[in-house]
Formats: sequence, structure tokens, C-alpha cells
Amino acid sequence: MRRFVVQQHAARTLHFDFRLELGGVLVSWAVPKGPSLAPKVRRLAVHVEDHALEHADFEGILPDSEPGRGAVVIWDRGTWTPEGDGAAGLAAGKLTFTLVGEKLRGRWHLVRTEPQGKQESWLLFKGRDEFADDAGDVVTDRPASVVSGRTIAELLASRLG
Repeated sequence: MRRFVVQQHAARTLHFDFRLELGGVLVSWAVPKGPSLAPKVRRLAVHVEDHALEHADFEGILPDSEPGRGAVVIWDRGTWTPEGDGAAGLAAGKLTFTLVGEKLRGRWHLVRTEPQGKQESWLLFKGRDEFADDAGDVVTDRPASVVSGRTIAELLASRLG
């Protein structure tokens, strides 16, 4: 089983880092609004640099001297299984997979869009299955870390206190 992690990250802007373990690294996307359980909602996912596997366990505050500085909480984590060959799907720009996490479950899709600038843009969206939810907003309904139980605001406040 391969790991996935979604880290909420308060850097220059607040966003979610969506990471899938593949090929010995965490392939990563920055998702400004976070994932949605509503299949009709397509979320922008900007492909960013791969991260080391150890990064999946990081929760805390990255110092100002570090790239990606700011507060990070592990918003969700679990395992993922690609449909077919994950590396081939990634290369082709269409990755369909199943997540088994604490907040995110079921079938998901990442689809690369036409290039618009320097970074690769993708769309992240939920497949229609028993875990889909058109009414709620998982980001606001379940804001706390699955590790510490703290929200990003509570983590930032702990640094100041």
C-alpha cells in the first residue's frame, strides 16, 4: 500500500499540499482551496516539486529560513491505490485512484489541464461513489489535524504564546 498525505500549509498563502507516494517520493500538488467531496467541484491542483517520503510525517512550523516556510498540519493521511499503473497515469496526465484516509475516501481523479504559465496545472476531483457529499464542505467541517487535533490557527497561536 502506498501512503498519501494532505497537509494544510500556511505559507505565503494558505493552501493544502496533496501528496501521493510514488516511485520513492511524494509526488505533490498545491491545492489552494483544498479537496472537495462533491464530484461536481473541480479544484485547481498545481504540480510542485516532489518531496522526500519523510515529509509525510511533518507537522509543525518550518522556519523562515526554510523553503516553504510556515505552519503545517497533517489534515489527512492514509493509503492510496491507483487504477492501473500510477506512474503511467501520472505521465499521461490522468490519474484515477482510491483513497483510504480519515477524511478522504473513495475514488478520486487528477487530470492535467492545458499549460498556463510555468507550473503544471491539474484538476483534483472526487468520483461519484458512496463517499461523495454534495452538501458539505470537508475543509471547513473538519479543519483539525488528524495527528494533533489542532487547527492551523491553533498551531500558529502556539508559536506566538
